[in-house]
Amino acid sequence: MSFSLLEKLALKGLHQMDAETAHGVTIKALKSGLLPSCNKAADPRLARHLWDLQFPNPVGMAAGFDKNGEVPDALLKAGFGFTEVGSVTPKPQPGNPKPRVFRLPKDRGVINRFGFNNEGHIALRQRMETRKGRPGIVGINVGANKDAADRVADYVSGIEAFADLAHYFTVNVSSPNTPGLRNLQARDALAELLIGVMSARDSQTQKFGRKVPVLLKIAPDVDDRELEEICGEVLSKQLDGLIVSNTTISREGLMPDVNAEQAGGLSGRPLFRRSTIVLAKVRKLVGPDLPLIGVGGIDSAEAAWAKITAGADLVQLYSALVYEGMGLVERILDGLAEHLDRNGFSSLQDAVGINMDGWAKASLV
Repeated sequence: MSFSLLEKLALKGLHQMDAETAHGVTIKALKSGLLPSCNKAADPRLARHLWDLQFPNPVGMAAGFDKNGEVPDALLKAGFGFTEVGSVTPKPQPGNPKPRVFRLPKDRGVINRFGFNNEGHIALRQRMETRKGRPGIVGINVGANKDAADRVADYVSGIEAFADLAHYFTVNVSSPNTPGLRNLQARDALAELLIGVMSARDSQTQKFGRKVPVLLKIAPDVDDRELEEICGEVLSKQLDGLIVSNTTISREGLMPDVNAEQAGGLSGRPLFRRSTIVLAKVRKLVGPDLPLIGVGGIDSAEAAWAKITAGADLVQLYSALVYEGMGLVERILDGLAEHLDRNGFSSLQDAVGINMDGWAKASLV
């Protein structure tokens, strides 16, 4: 499936606007049903069963696109196998001053410094309650307010606020745009956070009868020792999975661009190699059984296949849609099915981690 003329024209129009305005227009288009649905079911070989959830395909929308849970069902209709809303914080917050998101078209990248702008727990809960009972997997990404006196308490509050509504939780300690947030990845701070979060999850399990999977989302800007410590805490606290990775603060290898040195997290194609290497290293550290979601720079079926063969059970994307449009999801699913045919695999699970060693040893440049 190639680009349609309509899709090309729509993308050209969106690129005439500043990036945040274009994002708002896309959300409105999804709300109104203007964007086409994907009417073709994914190849059944692409389905994955993880935890107590059946994913119809492995391609998810990453957190950050639908922060306030406005369009999860529209995204699922567009072909995504799952979607993740948030990051959501207990109190509403405006985020950082605008402009705060910048395209890097020569590199097919994006820099953002949104700063967890969202409408807070109450607004998201109201929206999520309206879709209760509908099909489709919707995860909830929880964060802490910028001015929180107790950040662990903010994450615990997120677990308690949505335990009856979330298909899974993501604990986001990896955004570079909330001062000090990434410090929660340090071993002692992470241990304290995970004890609080998992205790809250277990209490809610007693209350609602379902053990909601809890995943940790990490940054790609960690060294091998830090990565070992993170994975050690994840295993010892019995988390249900990891998402690798959030945006990078590195600007290595970018082409000259007026926006290349903007502050914030870099995503899109420039993040692909770094995040895939970290993903493979994580897979080696945690073993074959812990579910991993690979994210960072996926803009084609080949990139999605590389993430899976590096160790990902599922993948997520977001920034690539800026350049590729919503039709990218279907193109990736078609391409993954072709990769299965080419390799003689009966299911996507057969491909997970087959190139792990190669990616784990790869250099960043």
